[in-house]
Amino acid sequence: MEVTCQGLPVFWINGWLAAVGATVLDDRIRLHWTTGDHLAILSAADYDPVEALVESWPKQELLEDLPIAEQWQGAGVLERKVKVDSFRQRARAARGHPRSWTLSSTMTDLSVDKNREVAHARFDPVGPGSIKSLHHRLLKVHKYVEKPSSERIRASLAGEEPRVQDNGLGFDPARLGSQADKSKVYTEPVVEVMAFFGLKLLPMRGRGVDSSFAAEAFGGGGRQRGWSQGAPRFCWPAWDQPLDVHGIDALLDLWNPKDKKNRWSALGVHAAWQSVKYKALSTSDPTRAYGSERL
Repeated sequence: MEVTCQGLPVFWINGWLAAVGATVLDDRIRLHWTTGDHLAILSAADYDPVEALVESWPKQELLEDLPIAEQWQGAGVLERKVKVDSFRQRARAARGHPRSWTLSSTMTDLSVDKNREVAHARFDPVGPGSIKSLHHRLLKVHKYVEKPSSERIRASLAGEEPRVQDNGLGFDPARLGSQADKSKVYTEPVVEVMAFFGLKLLPMRGRGVDSSFAAEAFGGGGRQRGWSQGAPRFCWPAWDQPLDVHGIDALLDLWNPKDKKNRWSALGVHAAWQSVKYKALSTSDPTRAYGSERL
């Protein structure tokens, strides 16, 4: 059975991440994209993918026990600024945990600054005041959809569910109102929770540089999968063939946005986008968001 998701267009970073996250939440689900308006299509063999999402929806207890929690099984404390020793202690404790990826997709000890703090992923942005850590934001937005019905999820996938006043994961451009004033922020909680799980396929990498010992500059040392070096942009594709989470993982390894389009076609990729960073209103503006433009 297939569900075309009007609410998850590929050009919306959070929509793309949410569609990928659906395959992470339930390995029965496959994902591909329409070629006209570039919408996500979720499918599952002899099963409704919406019902699969209802069955696999993460419970609050599961999210509270993620290895990126501030405190977890006595293995150090992870605040926003994470010392490399604390990260390594947590990583050792989480080894073999089914969701240890929440560490590797948000931080890396292969890039350490002069204060011996690890690098954060760009999809793990800092936030002002009560926004706190990515884990805190996830728990907060999840409370709106702790036990969503199939009707609730179906409406979200269709783009018909009202947004709630919440910052979500902290990088959705659609949450922002007018730049002319301090508008309230609104996000779609089902999409935000699914998008978090999409981060599983975007691990952090680094050059193995510890700037507390080396003279080399820290800037650019940590990089998340899909992000370019230099002027950092995230690039992501749309593909024709229904892929499960492992197929998407393999595709992201093989696809290169700099390749010629005939190489894309050989992989089933028919279009791609790159991120456009939110332009801060001032040097003190902490807002993070990513729009898009087609490649």
